[in-house]
Amino acid sequence: MTEITPEAAEALANGADLAPQAGILAQYVKDLSFENPNAPGSLQMQGQPKIEINVNVNARAGGQDMYEVELKIEASARVQETGQLAFQVELLYAGLFRLVGAPQEALEPFLVVEAPRILFPFARRVIADCVRDGGFPPLMLEPIDFGGLYLQQLDARGAGAQPFGNA
Repeated sequence: MTEITPEAAEALANGADLAPQAGILAQYVKDLSFENPNAPGSLQMQGQPKIEINVNVNARAGGQDMYEVELKIEASARVQETGQLAFQVELLYAGLFRLVGAPQEALEPFLVVEAPRILFPFARRVIADCVRDGGFPPLMLEPIDFGGLYLQQLDARGAGAQPFGNA
């Protein structure tokens, strides 16, 4: 059972809400790169390209209950027959979150699962627009199971792997 401090008891008596609170203060593109090195030839390719996608999450404390969460997405498309690069896009999309009253054990799951889940639809749109503006059909990324990725990292940690992100 959790003990209530005298300060918390007084705050509750005065109608304060001591439940944990999370909010997003800002979200922004930190870095964006699009390469179409073989244009205009790459714009005339036939068939479906081979798409490779990598996603990473990084989180760090910013002081006063604020945390920056970065979602890095890298995608490339290659011509299946030749392996020639059609395009490559790299996005570093971030959000500034404020977490007040959250227990320490809830920080990492929020920062590497929930925060990226909030950021992903916006990052997905940036990627789709960037690829479309590069002359290709928009790249619509499938939803990512950040919870599943986090559980895999927890399992890997038990095997001596590095921690997930910098949370």
